[in-house]
Amino acid sequence: MSLPKVHEIPIGGIITEPGSSRRNLTGGWRSLKPIIHDDRCIRCRICWMYCPEGTIKETKGEFVVKGRKYQYKYEIDYNYCKGCGICAHECPTKAIEMVPEA
Repeated sequence: MSLPKVHEIPIGGIITEPGSSRRNLTGGWRSLKPIIHDDRCIRCRICWMYCPEGTIKETKGEFVVKGRKYQYKYEIDYNYCKGCGICAHECPTKAIEMVPEA
């Protein structure tokens, strides 16, 4: 058995069409999902910065949580969240909890 020559091996990891991942809902293989507890969230944006898939969205508006007014809150786009748990791990107030996918 002979091994293929280097130039005969197909190149992997190529994005042939930029933005094509938006058409593929990738949240289906998740076993745990993050839940954001608004009453513990201090709006530090750490979860938003660390999410590798960009599934944490900042929603603008007027929100009142335990008497405090906020101009925005965070929500998770479960269509694309893979349940990695990085957001929960990085949250300084533990406002994000990983729960089993139901």
